[in-house]
Amino acid sequence: MTRRFALAVCVLAAACRGGDARSGGILVVSAGADAETLFPPLTVGNQGRAVTELIYDKLADIGPGLNTIGDGGFVPKLASSWEWSADSLTITFHLDPRARWHDGQPVTARDVQFAFRVWTDSAVGAVQRAALATVDSVSVPDAHTARAHFRERTPEQFYAFVYTLIPLPAHRLAALADTALHDAPAVRAPIGSGPFRFKSWTPRATLELTANADYYGGRPRIDGVVFAVAAQGATVAARLLAGEADFLEQLAPPDFKQLPADGLVRAQSYGGFDYAFVQFNVNDAAGRPHPLFADRELRRALTMAVNRATIAQSVFDSLARPAIGPFSRTQWTADTTVRGIPFDTVEAIRALDALGWRDTNKDGVRERAGRRLAFSVLVPASSRTRQAAAVLLQAQLKTVGVQVTIEQADFNAFLDRAHRGAFDALVGGVRTSPSPRGVRDVWGTPGPSRGAQNWGRWSNATFDAQVDSALAATNTAAVRAHFRTAYQAAIDDAPAIWLYEPRMFAGVHRRLTTTALRPDAWWSDIAHWTIDRAQRLPRDRRALAAP
Repeated sequence: MTRRFALAVCVLAAACRGGDARSGGILVVSAGADAETLFPPLTVGNQGRAVTELIYDKLADIGPGLNTIGDGGFVPKLASSWEWSADSLTITFHLDPRARWHDGQPVTARDVQFAFRVWTDSAVGAVQRAALATVDSVSVPDAHTARAHFRERTPEQFYAFVYTLIPLPAHRLAALADTALHDAPAVRAPIGSGPFRFKSWTPRATLELTANADYYGGRPRIDGVVFAVAAQGATVAARLLAGEADFLEQLAPPDFKQLPADGLVRAQSYGGFDYAFVQFNVNDAAGRPHPLFADRELRRALTMAVNRATIAQSVFDSLARPAIGPFSRTQWTADTTVRGIPFDTVEAIRALDALGWRDTNKDGVRERAGRRLAFSVLVPASSRTRQAAAVLLQAQLKTVGVQVTIEQADFNAFLDRAHRGAFDALVGGVRTSPSPRGVRDVWGTPGPSRGAQNWGRWSNATFDAQVDSALAATNTAAVRAHFRTAYQAAIDDAPAIWLYEPRMFAGVHRRLTTTALRPDAWWSDIAHWTIDRAQRLPRDRRALAAP
């Protein structure tokens, strides 16, 4: 343990002593990346979100069911209650009068109004600004009442507002110019309203939070959190395995081989939002059909020739499952009963023969009308898992007479070629969110309001119509029904070979007891985690004694 890291734990432990009998201990999180900012509107990565959402509270938070329609299952936070207007164009939030900023000032409706102004200010450049596009304004009838007025009624309007917007301390930030909010001292040392207070931040080393003893929701059960940033990827897991950290967000496949047999560190499973696929380039940027992949039946035949279960097993061992379609199983709209295209090399060969693709010159590659059944697969050089999947894909398709060449490109070049449609096929990946809305951006027909990331330029009228109907529906049963039809249309049309969904496993030291980890925000319930008292003191003594 480095001296700087040991001193950080020591100082934080001393500052946090004195909790009740049920609380105590310092949670050390081994992090592979630092927070990019501590200003909520500008956070992008999970590390920044984890820190800011422990410092700042939302009006309400999504529940464990991850429902995004209406307000069902949402948990009160700064807003102790809310109600809808008869036309659903106004939601009135009643703030908890006990809520205080960390400097003791009360949280007021003006803070909600100010945050809305910041989030929608183009000069600030909030990452999720578009999510609030349907919100017209926020009014303040009194100090503890904030009203969100919407331009139109949408099924996800409540989710979009409370999941995106985090109230900010107007009494500290309102006097700053919008362009100063990026790196002002008041932003780098934030005063929040959440269960933990900001203590210190040494960039690329440690970020420290202490328990907020005056938190309106009750004092956290641990004394504080230290995010220990590893300079190298291997150090992230090594710190946990050495007992120098308590928690790691995601164990990589090699880490499992190093888990100690005595149970010092356990793997805790939780849901993920990622899935990977081989995407076919159906049409180029000019709208011309691809000479191979414009053919639906060829796409289906190639899909039948790929054993996705073997790829998932070979690349991830037991840490991934074959993907089903254009969604993650964790999303509430997921439907595991849709019909997939089965792995069947006999049927794949029969289909290729029927399409006229035959190995007439006996060189192992099929031809038709003078064209070989050969194409390239673009893979980001930074992803070892996608590269491994591409190699297995190449070998499997070779057995049915298809020649695949693997092209590697650094990630920026990969994205550039993907956006331009300069590829035959590519191994892509998507990280979805609790909302199913993102499927329209990735798989919808490219246009002004959809398909921004549909690199293969696939288009299916049934899929588009059903997704639109799902996103306009006002009850969950209708949403699920429309999405099932949309998902089935995509699977049947085979714009991609759905490869795998990585399974998420956190690394947890045995002295730590966690609650269930929420797939979109593992940190959401840290205030209720506990550290075993019997194992706490030896750990603290090691921190104190470290050179």
